[in-house]
Amino acid sequence: MKERILYVEDDDSLSFITKDQLEMEGYDVTHAVNGKEAWSIFRKAEFDICLLDVMLPQLDGFELARKIRGVSKHIPIIFLTAKSMQEDKMEGFLLGGDDYVTKPYSFEELKFRINVFLRRRKVIEAAPKEAMTVGLYLFDYPNLDLSVNGTARGLTQREADILYYLASRPNQVIRRSDILEDIWGKDDYFYGRSLDVFISRLRKYLNDDPDISIENVHSVGFKLNIPDRKA
Repeated sequence: MKERILYVEDDDSLSFITKDQLEMEGYDVTHAVNGKEAWSIFRKAEFDICLLDVMLPQLDGFELARKIRGVSKHIPIIFLTAKSMQEDKMEGFLLGGDDYVTKPYSFEELKFRINVFLRRRKVIEAAPKEAMTVGLYLFDYPNLDLSVNGTARGLTQREADILYYLASRPNQVIRRSDILEDIWGKDDYFYGRSLDVFISRLRKYLNDDPDISIENVHSVGFKLNIPDRKA
């Protein structure tokens, strides 16, 4: 089955070329020219990934992402942006975006970013089907669900990826570069900053258990500290 992409871009020339190349790669692409149209389409169909231009008419990419995240924590969102300001990229991650590609971009770079998420799906399929214990929490990675005391929280794909990466290696120091390479497929400054955003979120999600923590190991990486309550 072809992976379905919702592609939102108002530049006629760029969207024609990108849509054509994506379809040549075997993707099923639905194109929208503004945020309002895209939101209407999204509510009526299922997609595997969203490619959202930030500067859109009627409803910009950030607001569209906020609406999408309101109904789906699972679907990956990649922002396409001509903006290079760090604050804009951080805003995208805070709204639930999973990745970004800065214009002008090569098609190979865009295809690589999409394929990172498709590879993550294989990791999910190979993950344990039963929820794993993280302190007092139950973490259902395949279903992107984190629960404690009967209360469940839906995670985004990136949040779940990072938590699974850490929880699979409890009480071990994990290098930032390893997390970035294995999850984002690239170790650079902005991905490093986005990793910090996601780590900050996960710390908040896990604060119902005071005995576990995500430790920042200076100049190295992170460690998920989980006490052995059986000891």
